[in-house]
Amino acid sequence: MKKILLVEDDLTYSRIVKTFLEKNGFQVETTTKVKEAQQMMGGGKFDLIIADFRLPDGTGMELLQWSKKEFPQTQVILITHYSDIRIAIKAMKLGAFEYITKPINPDELLATVKESLSSQAEAPSHSFSEIKQESTSPKISQKTTSPSSSFYVVGDSQEAEKLEKHIHLVAPTDLSVLVLGETGTGKEFISRRIHDNSERKDGPFIAIDCGALPKDLAGSELFGHVKGAFTGALENKTGHFEMAHGGTIFLDEVGNLSYEVQIQLLRAIQERTIRKIGGNKEIKIDVRIIAATNENLLQQAGEGAFREDLYHRLNEFTLNAIPLRRRKDDLEVFAEQFLEESNERLNKSVKGFTSDVWEVFLGYDWPGNLREFKNIIKRAVLLTSGPLVEKEALPADLHDPEQAFATHRSVATSPAGADLPSPRDYKSQWIEQEKELIQQVLQDTKFNKSKTARILKMDRKTLYSKMEKYGLN
Repeated sequence: MKKILLVEDDLTYSRIVKTFLEKNGFQVETTTKVKEAQQMMGGGKFDLIIADFRLPDGTGMELLQWSKKEFPQTQVILITHYSDIRIAIKAMKLGAFEYITKPINPDELLATVKESLSSQAEAPSHSFSEIKQESTSPKISQKTTSPSSSFYVVGDSQEAEKLEKHIHLVAPTDLSVLVLGETGTGKEFISRRIHDNSERKDGPFIAIDCGALPKDLAGSELFGHVKGAFTGALENKTGHFEMAHGGTIFLDEVGNLSYEVQIQLLRAIQERTIRKIGGNKEIKIDVRIIAATNENLLQQAGEGAFREDLYHRLNEFTLNAIPLRRRKDDLEVFAEQFLEESNERLNKSVKGFTSDVWEVFLGYDWPGNLREFKNIIKRAVLLTSGPLVEKEALPADLHDPEQAFATHRSVATSPAGADLPSPRDYKSQWIEQEKELIQQVLQDTKFNKSKTARILKMDRKTLYSKMEKYGLN
């Protein structure tokens, strides 16, 4: 019997989910805090962790990062409110198997749990140390082996055609390219597109998520190290720049690199040489650099967090990834591709979407962009038994808070369900979540309203209106 650790501080939700999973043949243990979960993981083997994002002593993200380091063979599913969608998408980049939004749909939960455990069972057999080493290394993708390299949708919108024109313009050159754009807009796909249309297309394409690099090991991962350079350096290591020789290296979320590593990167670009950590030998490299970020690096440079000279070295040519809300003309192309991928992955044969679904798709702003769109379609295919995806297969938060509440009630298979909030209470909770989100972002930006509005994807007028409404002035 598969063993699941459920980390949820809402005791009503916890009882409901535990009862439901146990009725479907799983052994479930529960806790409410991150530290308690870590202790329980240390004391027993769990096949899966299901964790709420917001917990009393931390977040599900912290538990995810800890578990991927200590127990990389254990899958993690994150539970979020829809207001946390960007956080959930980031969690998947850090190794979460999937995220599920509240209120939880029981069919979706069960299917996702089974898929995560099936994925775990199909993984190749390695020793624990090998798995741990693989899980803590950043993503490294060779063009010839990466499945994602086969998928790139140009699109028919005017902005998409302009982007494609610029890609073909810069690809044959050796200019460093900075790809700007929101989370989930396909910055890595754009970078692969540049590589595939360059003279380096037969060389390696290596993608590094700088946000996932451990700060104390980032230099070693990028440039390598010699045996004995530091505690734990038991043998010589080849860095990713050396591995990318003759090809392209993609540095995603480059703004997350420490100042020390930024200096090393600047030197590598200027001198076209690298030096391994602890070594004294100069190694020549022939690498094209493409960097990506969703941050304002120039602003970070002004604040002293990012080197301005490095910014200009990386920014010899700029491309802007287009948010999905600005390319609604391309939704159908993306939907067909994601539907085909989901059918293949889930062994389904869904043919398309109803007009009601398309109405939701076209009316939604897609804050998580392509990544969110892909996940929504995959979930909908999971929940669809007929030939077409119906509106009911979409997360209710996308189109109907009242329906979201009704779904919440339908999961209540225990007496605890009697304590669930009314529709009016549900809307109040939704408003409270929005207020909390705005307040948190204002604090994070030190009440920089322009930056807060950009992060929340709303204009300043709307932000001022909501601040006044919630008494946040």
